[in-house]
Amino acid sequence: MILTEIPENRPDTPLLDTINSPADLRDLNADLLPQLCAELREYLVYSVGQSGGHFGAGLGVVELTVALHHVFNTPDDRLVWDVGHQAYPHKILTGRREQMPLIRSEVGPAAFPTRNESEYDTFGVGHSSTSISAALGMALAARAQQNDRECIAVIGDGAMTAGMAFEALDHAGQEKADMLVILNDNDMSISNNVSALNKYFTRIWSSRTYSAMRAGSKRVLEKIPAAWEFARRTEEHMKGMVAPGTLFEELGFNYYGPIDGHDLDELVLTLQNLKKLKGPRFLHIVTRKGKGFAPAEEDPVKYHALKAPAPVAAVKKLTYSNIFGQWLCDMAAADERLMGITPAMREGSDLIRFSEEFPQRYFDVAIAEQHAVTLAAGLACDGSKPVVAIYSTFLQRAYDQLIHDVALQNLDVLFAIDRAGLVGEDGPTHHGAYDLSYLRCIPNMVVMTPSDENECRQMLYTGYQHQGPAAVRYPRGTGSGISPAKEMQMLPIGKGIVRRESQAVSGQRVALLAFGAPLAIAAQAAETLDATVADMRFVKPLDAELVAELAQRHDLLITLEENAVMGGAGSAVLEALAQAGMQVPVRTLGIPDEFIEHAAPARQLQVCGLTATDVVATARSVLPAITPVLSAGKS
Repeated sequence: MILTEIPENRPDTPLLDTINSPADLRDLNADLLPQLCAELREYLVYSVGQSGGHFGAGLGVVELTVALHHVFNTPDDRLVWDVGHQAYPHKILTGRREQMPLIRSEVGPAAFPTRNESEYDTFGVGHSSTSISAALGMALAARAQQNDRECIAVIGDGAMTAGMAFEALDHAGQEKADMLVILNDNDMSISNNVSALNKYFTRIWSSRTYSAMRAGSKRVLEKIPAAWEFARRTEEHMKGMVAPGTLFEELGFNYYGPIDGHDLDELVLTLQNLKKLKGPRFLHIVTRKGKGFAPAEEDPVKYHALKAPAPVAAVKKLTYSNIFGQWLCDMAAADERLMGITPAMREGSDLIRFSEEFPQRYFDVAIAEQHAVTLAAGLACDGSKPVVAIYSTFLQRAYDQLIHDVALQNLDVLFAIDRAGLVGEDGPTHHGAYDLSYLRCIPNMVVMTPSDENECRQMLYTGYQHQGPAAVRYPRGTGSGISPAKEMQMLPIGKGIVRRESQAVSGQRVALLAFGAPLAIAAQAAETLDATVADMRFVKPLDAELVAELAQRHDLLITLEENAVMGGAGSAVLEALAQAGMQVPVRTLGIPDEFIEHAAPARQLQVCGLTATDVVATARSVLPAITPVLSAGKS
C-alpha cells in the first residue's frame, strides 16, 4: 500500500499492537511479517506526522528493522543505528510505540537512540559514520569476554562518505572482528547524494550482468542450500568483473549484496545465513528513502524531516540560513574569488540558489567535515576566498583541521556556522553549545555573533573582507524579523555597541552584555530593570574597552550567551576585567555544565535560566534594592 497523505487519526494496527518487544516479534509466524511491515509503515507515517522529526530514512528501513529484530536476539545482540535518522521503526518495535506521537517533546522519547532510554538503544550515535567504530568496540569487548553475541552496525551511504567509517572498517579488517556492517544504500544523504563512492555503489547495482547473476544465484540457493558456498564464490568472481578490486573485500570484509532492502524474505534469509558466519561481514542493501509514502518517494530531500503541525504564521520570516544564502549569492556576484563549500547541507544551509547560479564555485563534499575545512584551506592558499557553510556540531568534528590547517597558517577562510546554540527537539547530540568556547581559544580567529538578520548579513560581509580566519555564528530558525539592508558594510572589528542606556540611580545600575541572539532577551529584561544593554557583537576580539567602560559606571554586569558558560563569552568578559584589574559583580548566564535534553526551544531556555524573567531575578539577587520600572512590560 502506498500512502499519499498523512493520516489525521491513528490507523488500525492490530498486529503491531501485539508487539511490545522484539521477543514478541520473534514469536510471530514468519508469514505475518509482511503484514507487520505494512502496519508499521502506516503507523510511522501517522506518528511522525503528529510529532515532526526525521521521516524518510525510517520509512526506508521498515523491512530491515523487522528482519533484524526477527533474526537477531536483541538486546543481547548489539544493534547500532548510525546517527539515528533511521531508528524510528526500531523505537516503535522496542516498547515505545504509544509514545511515538510525543517523540522529541520534553515528555516523549528522544529523537535518536539514547542509552538511558532503552536497553535496545545500545549506542547514542551523535553524528554520522561513528556506528562502525562503536560496533567494533562492542565486538572486541565480546571477544575479550568470550561472548558470542552479534554486533551489528547499520550505516547509510551518505554516512559512508565520512572518513571515520573507513578508519573503522580498516581496523575491523585487521582485527578480523566478528561483526556485521549493513550499508543501507538509498542513494541519499541529507541533500542529494554526491561523491565518487556513491557512483561506485550505483555502478555495482546497475550492472545488468551482476543483477542477472544474483537472480540466478538466488534461485540456485532456494533449491540447493549446499550450493551456498559455490554461489558465493561465483558472486565474488562476478563482482571482480563488474567492479575490479572490490573495495570492502580489500579492507578484509566478506561482502554480500547488493540485495533489495524491501524484499523481506530475502532480507531474513540473508541475515540468517550471515548470522551463521564469523569474522567481518558487510551486507549491502538497496532501499528507497520515503518508501510507502508517495510524496517522500518523489522528493526525499524535502521529506528528510518534517516539522510538527503548527498554526500558519501570518508573515513568514526569513531564517538565518536564508540570510546567509542570499548574502552568498550577492557576494559571489561581486567577487569571483568566492568558493562555497558544504558538507552535504545544501538545503539546511540554504545553498540551493548558489549551487544553481554558481555551479562551478559550489562544492558539496558529502559527509566529510574534516575534508571540507582543509579543502577550504587549500583554496585559500592559492588565492580563492572559501566560505564554509557548516553546522556548529559538525565543525566540532573538524576541530583539528580548523586549528592546524586554517588558523595556524592564518589562512583566509570564512566559516558560516549554522545551528548554533540550543536547537530544540533534536536534543543534546545536535546542540551547538560549545563553539564560542572552542573557537575563541584559537589564535588568529575572529568570532562574531549576530543579534538579528541585518547584523548577520553585515557580519558575513565583515568576515569575508577580513584577511584571515573568521567565523559568523548564528542560530537555527528565525530572528526578530528585521529586513537586512541590501548594502553591505564592514563593521569595526572587535567593537560592540550600546543599544540602551540605563537611567537608574547609583547602586541599581545594571549592564546586560549580550552575545548574539540573547540580545532580544536582554532588551526585554532591561525594560523591567532599567538596565543598559550592550550588543557585544564580537566574542573575539572582545571589546575590552567597552567592557571596562561598562564596569566603571555600573554596579552589576550580566553576560548572556547561548553557549556553554564554561569558557564562553562570559568567561572572556571576566578575563578582560581581571586583566584590567577591575572588580565589579558579574553574573554569566548561558548553558550550564550539563547536557540539555530534547524539548521545545522556549522550554530549553527556561531550563538554562536564559529567559528575561531569569535575568531580572539574577539582577535582583545581587542588587535587591532595584526598583521596578513602572512603565515596564512583563519580564
